Amino acid sequence: MTDTEAEAGAPPPGKGQKASPGPASRPPKFQNRAAFWLLAPSMLLLAVVIGYPVVSAVAMSFQQDPVLNEQGFFAPGGFAGFGNYIAWIFQQCPAAEGTQSCPAGTLGAQFWEATGNTFFFTIVTVTLETIIGFWMAVIMARTFRGRGLVRAAVLVPWAIPTAVTAKLFFFMFAFDGVINKTFGTAILWTGEEWPAKFAIIIADTWKTTPFMALLILAGLQMIPKEVYEAAKVDGTTAWQRFRMITLPMVKPALMVAILFRTLDALRMFDLPFILTGGANGTTTLSILVIDQIRSGFNLASALSTITFLVIFLVAFIFVRFLGANAVESATGNRKGK
Repeated sequence: MTDTEAEAGAPPPGKGQKASPGPASRPPKFQNRAAFWLLAPSMLLLAVVIGYPVVSAVAMSFQQDPVLNEQGFFAPGGFAGFGNYIAWIFQQCPAAEGTQSCPAGTLGAQFWEATGNTFFFTIVTVTLETIIGFWMAVIMARTFRGRGLVRAAVLVPWAIPTAVTAKLFFFMFAFDGVINKTFGTAILWTGEEWPAKFAIIIADTWKTTPFMALLILAGLQMIPKEVYEAAKVDGTTAWQRFRMITLPMVKPALMVAILFRTLDALRMFDLPFILTGGANGTTTLSILVIDQIRSGFNLASALSTITFLVIFLVAFIFVRFLGANAVESATGNRKGK
């Protein structure tokens, strides 16, 4: 027995018996091969469930929708190139004027209106949810009697399905609903443009603010209490502690929460669709895609691809320039320890 083995307290291997190599002593090539076979089923499933529909939609976006021929039958439209994308962005129509698939001159106007509505809802709702969610997280992070009950109650709106929430607010915002009766107003909340937009904002904020509060609360609980105690000893005010300690240390969790919520808001569909049906200036990109499917699959595929690229660009900006990379933050924290 060597001195190292004696100090470690490890029993010596028996006579004629070889010590079995542990996972760390196996060659890297073997570990890489094992990791590949373990990940292969999941990657194959993702390729079938996610990869195939995406590739199929992109391929369809480069084809023209069927058109009526002289005999009155639908004939394949053929290869369209970037015509479907140009139609949505530059207010042109790749198909013949008057056909079912593309009323001439309307696609671009619908696209830019839906894009404006989507970003308007995203900016307003995410801003409100971040502010209110931060305030709720700060309260829930304190120690008081009944804190567990408060945390459970806050998550109730998030646990309710979005379709149920939308239908609930649909009845609340009705002309003879509880909102008008409570405040003594006579507003057509879902029948006019700006009241309809405010109704969607209110419903979405009520629904998803608990999600923001939960993620921000997780970040707040990772801040050591000793940091605040040391700051109090130094005579800092509450605002200085919030600005110099809370905000910088909760920023990784806050940015991840904003990223998740922004991506979710950019694909908003069920809430405005149930509340207003997309009428009165409340059509989002997702609603426009569904409406276009009824007229032509290929134009709808081009619009869904554009929507995907918009969401991907927003996610890239958040991760690359705004510090919303949770993986890098976690790796950096482990290296610093």
